[in-house]
Amino acid sequence: MIKLDEQQLNELQKDLDAVRDEVLADLGERDARYIRKIVRLHRALEVGGRVMMPFGFIPPVFVAATATLGVAKILENMEIGHNVMHGQYDWMNDPTLNSQTYEWDTVCTSESWRRTHNYEHHTYTNIIGKDRDYGYAVLRLSDEEPWKPWHTLQFINYILLSVFFQWGGVGLHELETEKLRRREISWREKLPFLKDFFRKGGRQAFKDYVFFPVLTLPVAPPIVLAGNVGGANLIRNLWASTVIFCGHFTQDAETFTERECEGESKGHWYLRQLTGSSNFTGGRWLHILSGHLSYQIEHHVFPDLPAHRYPEVSERVQEICRKHGIHYNTGSFMSQYKTVLQRVLRYSLPERRSANPPVNV
Repeated sequence: MIKLDEQQLNELQKDLDAVRDEVLADLGERDARYIRKIVRLHRALEVGGRVMMPFGFIPPVFVAATATLGVAKILENMEIGHNVMHGQYDWMNDPTLNSQTYEWDTVCTSESWRRTHNYEHHTYTNIIGKDRDYGYAVLRLSDEEPWKPWHTLQFINYILLSVFFQWGGVGLHELETEKLRRREISWREKLPFLKDFFRKGGRQAFKDYVFFPVLTLPVAPPIVLAGNVGGANLIRNLWASTVIFCGHFTQDAETFTERECEGESKGHWYLRQLTGSSNFTGGRWLHILSGHLSYQIEHHVFPDLPAHRYPEVSERVQEICRKHGIHYNTGSFMSQYKTVLQRVLRYSLPERRSANPPVNV
């Protein structure tokens, strides 16, 4: 991480605080219209996908139904749920868009997400040993984590994590399996979390894999089940995991030790967000479907600002980075994703080999 002295860090904080204050002062009807439009779009897509699914015995209809429902789930999880739970729309005083009461369409409870993501991840972003989102206790992505023989197979783990992302990467994240393995915590301590998880996960599974298929009796339960399991939820899992990995695990995204972040100022926290995050470029709908996490740098710096503002905020953030000599990590979606795959492969090898240039894929 680039070294800035205390005066420079204070100036960085002042510059970024000014951007945040300007956006907060400008919040209003434009932002309310945007999120309500996205909510209406999500509902229309979900209804459309559900209605088409029983006619999935016609192959083009099946493809259209699963794709439509998959996009609906992506919009709800990323552009609505994730952003609402960050408090981006609390100022509207709309109970359906309140960060403390919103419950999203995935197996993870919103309460668990706010603890592990909003607090833990956004406070300790990329600090090895503190940010459990970094590798999800499955992937080794830094020399700070000692290599173990099972890391050789981590590309397989990466694929499994992506396929079952709503369960392993999100839903069970708070289980802290690595601490259970080391006996730092007991299963008894995790019972309250597990009860909430199985209650929420059970409702989600019942809805997608029992309720909606049974509604189509005796015509098309297997088709609806296949569309929900192998289509919509899989599409959502693969897309969400890829977007998140591209925001955190690219080749240029830096990691940090607990020691270098001890007693950090807000300016240092800002610096860590800027250097530990990655953006990717693309068209308007790529940004919307990513929940605007294509602007992960801006999201980490301003998690409570409406995400649809990030494209315009990005220009100011880039100016500030140039002013302070900070690398602004961005690139095309495919180029950033390529470096994620390279990083996963690179750190599957022991330390003496992981120092070599990354393998091309």
